[in-house]
Amino acid sequence: MSDEIALDFDHAFRMAEVLVADGQLARGVLADHQEIDVTLSRMSGDENADRWTRDALCTDEGWALARRLARRVLVAELGEWQQPLPEISVIR
Repeated sequence: MSDEIALDFDHAFRMAEVLVADGQLARGVLADHQEIDVTLSRMSGDENADRWTRDALCTDEGWALARRLARRVLVAELGEWQQPLPEISVIR
């Protein structure tokens, strides 16, 4: 599950420059996108497998940082965001 989040982010991150050039994404949020990418990269590797568990999504500081940065991007793009991030349910 957590690896799917990172893969989805990676796909979106690859499109960020195009979206900026197209005027669909503010250039100012690219730094936050890049920091999320660096954060997720630092968490990768066999030695960090425990950071990719379902429980780690709630407790790991790397995931907390990624959420804070993502919220900052949402605020920059959508305006003041006072609502909690939506709950995500996985149905298998």
